[in-house]
Amino acid sequence: MVKANTYNVHLDKSALLEQHTVLVKRIAYHLLARLPASVIVEDLIQSGMIGLLEAANNFDASKGASFETFAGIRIRGAMLDEIRRGDWTPRSVHKNSRMVSEAIKSLEAELGRDVTDVEVAEKLDISLNEYHHILNEVSSGKIIGIEDLGVSEDIVQGIEDGDNDDPYQEIEQIVFKKALSECITTLPEREALVLSLYYDEELNLREIGQVLDVSESRVSQIHSQALHRLKARMQSWQS
Repeated sequence: MVKANTYNVHLDKSALLEQHTVLVKRIAYHLLARLPASVIVEDLIQSGMIGLLEAANNFDASKGASFETFAGIRIRGAMLDEIRRGDWTPRSVHKNSRMVSEAIKSLEAELGRDVTDVEVAEKLDISLNEYHHILNEVSSGKIIGIEDLGVSEDIVQGIEDGDNDDPYQEIEQIVFKKALSECITTLPEREALVLSLYYDEELNLREIGQVLDVSESRVSQIHSQALHRLKARMQSWQS
């Protein structure tokens, strides 16, 4: 009887892996749209398959979430871990990213309103083209996730896993997600729309460009500036 149960479990896991290989590929190509050309999609897929295997081993249907939802979180997390370990981004891009966030934070505190890309470029004493180039570099070179908004790694892990036994940390997660959601609603309409299409609808930059009738490069700039603006406005969560 034990052998039969073990065999059935093995079959179930094999079926889950086979059925969700397409999900791994979809997430990989979605992430690839914002990564440097040096990143190989097969590496992301390989990491994603490891995440899928971990999901199959750890999935608990009694918790209410569907396997696809649970697996999607684990797959994306495994790919992001691989990206962060590789960190193909030059230091200059990281420096420019911090510089943009600080400029937006300073200007919005001074003016009390949304600032335009022209104003940010002037603050940085660079041309608008140079500023857009920086936004594109940051967008293609580095994924700005929840942890880049200043929240602790423990909260990030809890949010990504959707499982936390610490009631105080769980409360902090809830408060953070509420603050992030409210902050997104304060963004300029186009920036909020791009984030929604990218993260909620899971469209890639090219597809968003078709929706907005702008170039993929322009979507990249809008996306990058939106995340920098969020980072500047979520300063109270920075450690």
